[in-house]
Amino acid sequence: MNEPAVKSATARGEGSAVGVATWANAVPCNGLGRYEDALTAGRQLVDFDDPDQRFVSQWGAAEPIEAAVRAGTRDAAADTLSWFAPLLRATRTEFALGVQARSRALLADGPAAEDAYRDAIEHLCHTRRRPELAWAHLVYGEWLHRERRRGDARGQLRTALDQFTTMGMAGFAERAARALHATGATVRTRPPNPSARSPPQEAQIARLVQDSQTNPEIAARLFLSPRTVESHLARIYDKLRSPPRPLEPPSPPAP
Repeated sequence: MNEPAVKSATARGEGSAVGVATWANAVPCNGLGRYEDALTAGRQLVDFDDPDQRFVSQWGAAEPIEAAVRAGTRDAAADTLSWFAPLLRATRTEFALGVQARSRALLADGPAAEDAYRDAIEHLCHTRRRPELAWAHLVYGEWLHRERRRGDARGQLRTALDQFTTMGMAGFAERAARALHATGATVRTRPPNPSARSPPQEAQIARLVQDSQTNPEIAARLFLSPRTVESHLARIYDKLRSPPRPLEPPSPPAP
């Protein structure tokens, strides 16, 4: 999806931009259920050697973990988690502990998996990383459905669908809606929250990035400074994971 941006950033030697663009490829692919594509991008992310890229890869390693599990390569997921988990434990934040628990749950079975999903939701409830929390509800609901616990699954999936829709994360919302429909539930979709949409200038910059325009070229075209373009791009990439404002606390997980 962002191949032009990756190639352009690579040619300019912008390591952090390469990492962000590669990570931004993996995110929507996971949301759309294109796990092989997400895994390809995720492997590139984890294999980065550039220090600037390493920062992004450490932050986004959860993407290839889920992609590998869904693609049937659990060994690859386990290897990534073994590299990722110590980094998360070192920070000891609610966010890190939540992502670690969610990643661990994807590789677990039975009661161990359920405990890890619940731990993930509990930790992420105390953060402002609402996309990560919604993702935890989604994968927990999918797991409950596979365990043939349709009633419990519906509660988690409805929470995920509501949160993703409110944040304007259409790919993940569609995935949650499909999973909810598979449980036999009636799915009523609603349009994304207008406040979650990007301002016009950010949307214009995003389109120019997709057209392989460099930051100076974008700045010249829009009569902006390169630093202003960089600030807009940082906000655009952050919105892939973070809503523009905190949402109401989610409903507690189903017993």
